[in-house]
Amino acid sequence: MESLVLDAEEKTLRRAPVEPHPVMTEFYGEKDARAGFVRSLFNDTAHHYDRINGLFSIGSGNWYRKHSLVRAGLVPGHRVLDVAVGTGLVARQAAAITGPQGLVIGLDLSEGMLREARRTLDIPLVQGTAESLPLADASVDFVTMGYALRHVSDLTGTFREFRRVLRPGGTVLLLEIARPTRPMVRHAVHAYLGGLVPLISRVSGGGSDGMRLMRYYWETIDRCVPPEIIERAMADAGLISVRCDVDFDMFRNYSARRD
Repeated sequence: MESLVLDAEEKTLRRAPVEPHPVMTEFYGEKDARAGFVRSLFNDTAHHYDRINGLFSIGSGNWYRKHSLVRAGLVPGHRVLDVAVGTGLVARQAAAITGPQGLVIGLDLSEGMLREARRTLDIPLVQGTAESLPLADASVDFVTMGYALRHVSDLTGTFREFRRVLRPGGTVLLLEIARPTRPMVRHAVHAYLGGLVPLISRVSGGGSDGMRLMRYYWETIDRCVPPEIIERAMADAGLISVRCDVDFDMFRNYSARRD
């Protein structure tokens, strides 16, 4: 009887949402307000997001996105879902790799971001959330998400959705930024991303919205759960071959496959 009770408790814990970071009361009041805050934040900054992102990415531009996609196994002809497509920075590189025989679909919570993406990308674009993807089961070969995992409400639930839409053998690739492990690098990144970038974003045309976006970005990085929690959530969602490649002590590429 005791083992049955423990099994039930374990299953309950495994079903509990795994949030990427605690509620940030300085930005939104409670957990249920997160999605609305994030949508509004990106709607308000979509028209100058690319300029702000250039400051934030610290050189992780097109070459790095393309390198990460190729390293994870993206090839011509693949069908790709780019979750949190934003202005299309990752999707653009994915489309260049998959070529005319492939297909890239972009999805985003923010209608403002989708509007900006439509200016330069001739791909299907859909409004939706990572936690409830509007795609059929086993419909894509590759799911990507660029620097947006920290904005979902439930890591495990999101990864279950990614697995659902993947074909057998398909791949998930998450491009993320994490707190550096080396103290000297961590202090330098904190000073740059947590202090200088929000200020520059404000005075370079982003205004108070741009400053708030970059402050929120840094706080979600600084308070994000450790990488091992993310990897465990991927495994708990049924993904296999979970791994994390680290570049420059802060850029982390999480990848996994559907069996």
